[in-house]
Amino acid sequence: MKVLITGANGFVGKNLQAVFIERKDIEVLAIGRDSSSNDLKQAVEQADFIFHLAGVNRPVNPEEFSEGNTQFTQTLCELVKATGKKTPIIYTSSIQAERENPYGVSKRGAEEQLLALQADAQVPVYIFRLPNIFGKWCKPNYNSAVATFCYNTINDLPLTVNDPSASVTLVYIDDVVGCFVQIMDGIIKADTYPQIEPTYTATVGELVSQIQAFRECRTSLISEKVGEGLVRALYSTYVSYLTPEQFSYGVPKYGDPRGVFVEMLKTKDSGQFSFFTAHPGITRGGHYHHSKTEKFLVIKGEASFRFRHILTDETFEQKTSGDNPVIVETVPGWSHDITNIGDSEMIVMLWANEIFDRNRPDTYAHKV
Repeated sequence: MKVLITGANGFVGKNLQAVFIERKDIEVLAIGRDSSSNDLKQAVEQADFIFHLAGVNRPVNPEEFSEGNTQFTQTLCELVKATGKKTPIIYTSSIQAERENPYGVSKRGAEEQLLALQADAQVPVYIFRLPNIFGKWCKPNYNSAVATFCYNTINDLPLTVNDPSASVTLVYIDDVVGCFVQIMDGIIKADTYPQIEPTYTATVGELVSQIQAFRECRTSLISEKVGEGLVRALYSTYVSYLTPEQFSYGVPKYGDPRGVFVEMLKTKDSGQFSFFTAHPGITRGGHYHHSKTEKFLVIKGEASFRFRHILTDETFEQKTSGDNPVIVETVPGWSHDITNIGDSEMIVMLWANEIFDRNRPDTYAHKV
C-alpha cells in the first residue's frame, strides 16, 4: 500500500511515519513544505490512502490561514478527483473549526472542500476535529502548552501561566496515530467525523504541577503513578524532551565492609526497588517485620536464605543462585537473613512493599 502524508515533517506526520517504519507493507509518499506541486500531483496519483495533515496555524500574515488550509485542501481534492480513484482521506482539522476566528474559518473551509469531494466523487473522508495534541516531537513554545511546560521544566526555564484554572482538553499522539492506522486498516468503521478516545481534561495548573513533579522524581526517587491514563502519557512526553546528556542521573550508594546497598526507585503506593551486594561468606539481614514484606532475587552468585519463626522457633532454609532465578519472599513474623555461600560477589535485587520510614522502620533485630 502506498500512503501519502501531507505535512509529513510536522508533529503528527513524524509520529505517523515512525509507525509505518514498522510496517513492511507500507510505502510512504511524504509531502512537506519543500515539495513542489508536481510532487504532490504524482503522490496523489500513486496513493492508496491519504493522511492530510498539512496546515497553517501560526502564520506571519492572517491571509496564510486560507492559503495553507482551505486553498491547499481544495488543490488536494481537485487532484484526487482527477485521478478517478476513491482514495480515502483522513484530515486533521481542529475544534477551532467551530469558531469564527481566521484559523477556525480556514479549517472549516478545508472541511467543506473534503465534504464536497465526498459527495461528488464518493471518496471516503474522515475529518478529525482534534483538541490539543501532545506527545513526543511536538515543538515547544509553539502551539502546545504541554510541550512548552515539559521543555521549560527540564531546562529550568520559567513557566508562564495566565490562568491556572483554565480547562484544557487533550489527546495523546499515540492514540491519535493508532486510530488513524486502524481506520486505514479497516479495523475501525468510522463515520465522517470520528472521535479520538480517550480524551483527557485537566486544568493548566494541574498540568504544570504534574510535569514539575516528574522533575522531582530524580532526587526523591519516588515515581509518580505513570502506569496508565493521562499521567502515563504526560510522563512519556516529558522524558522525550531530555537531551542525551540528560538521559542518566545518579542515585545514592551506601557501602560498608559487607558490600553496597543502592535504592533505585520508590513508588507512592507499591513500595520501592533496590539492590545490594555481599562478599563471599557475608550474611545480611537478621531481623523480622510485623507488616513489611519483601521479595529477593539473586541475579549473580549463590545465596542461602534462612528463616526463623519469632514465636515457635521453626526454621527453614532456601538456597538459590543467579543461574536459576527464584523469588524468595519474606513473611511477617519470621526473622530472616541471606548469606553469600559462593566464592564471588553476590548481587541481589530487592523489592519492599512500602517505602522505608525511619520513624516507623518496622525492622527488629532477631537472630536466625
